[in-house]
Formats: sequence, structure tokens, C-alpha cells
Amino acid sequence: MHPVAFRGRAFWLRPRRAPLRCAPVKLSVKSDYAVRAVLGLARHFQSGESLKAEDLADAFGIPANYLVQILIELKSKQIVKSVRGKAGGYLLARAPAKITLGEVLRSIHGAVFDSPALADAHCPPELRHAWKHMQDTLDKTADAITFQQLLDEGAGKERMYYI
Repeated sequence: MHPVAFRGRAFWLRPRRAPLRCAPVKLSVKSDYAVRAVLGLARHFQSGESLKAEDLADAFGIPANYLVQILIELKSKQIVKSVRGKAGGYLLARAPAKITLGEVLRSIHGAVFDSPALADAHCPPELRHAWKHMQDTLDKTADAITFQQLLDEGAGKERMYYI
């Protein structure tokens, strides 16, 4: 604190504290690209046609080399499968209704939400419980969203008429 004179009187002022700013919880670009790729493949699931990684990358603005690495990870988790040959490419390994947003996110990063406090013995138990509750809530929410729901939502918007 420091003194300030105003109209002949001394006042003690406290220094202003900057507001606390916490970094927002963010998903990586990699997880965003993975979800975009699965959504793109889901759009072609009914036709049974495979998509080339380059076409998928162009459609969603993803670097092609990076997308191939992501697709390989998704393939190892049986979310997508590859088709060899001239007409080859990638397609979903299962129906869009059987693939959740949470499953794709976990295939890329592990837990949807993780905090070092969950394993920290010095973290107060009530705070650790809050982090665990948050983790469970985010997992449950991500697992409740299927790619079929996303397709249906997108199709509903295409049918809307605006005046």
C-alpha cells in the first residue's frame, strides 16, 4: 500500500491486482482434424465409397500428410479402415451411429479431459473430486454424441428455409 494525498488528507491505496486469467481448456488441432475426418467419412458411409486422404484433406482444410498420420491412428483403433488399390482410400469401419465423439477424441489423446491434480497426492481431496466429476461429465457428454447425430443435425440445417 502507498499513501496518496487528496484535498489535504492522506489515503492509503492498495495496489490493484490484475484479474486472474486461467487458460481455457482446449482440444488440440489434431483432435479437431480427426473429428472432421471422421465426419467426412461418415457422410460417405451409406455409399460405401472410400475417400482418398488428399480429397478429405482438401474438403476440410487439413494438411494431407498430417491427415494420413491421424487416419493411421484412427485405423489402429478400428474407427476407420483403409482400402488398397487404385480406387482405394479410407472409410469408416463401423456405422456412424456406432462411433462417438468421445471415442475419436480418446483415440487421438487418451482421456477427453485430464488434470495432473487427479494423480497429485498434495491436491486437496475435495478439489480432486471436482476435477474427477468434471472429467466424468465431459466423457459422458462426448460419448453421448454419435456421428449419426451430427449427420442428422447437418441434414436438418440443409432443409431449413430462410425468408
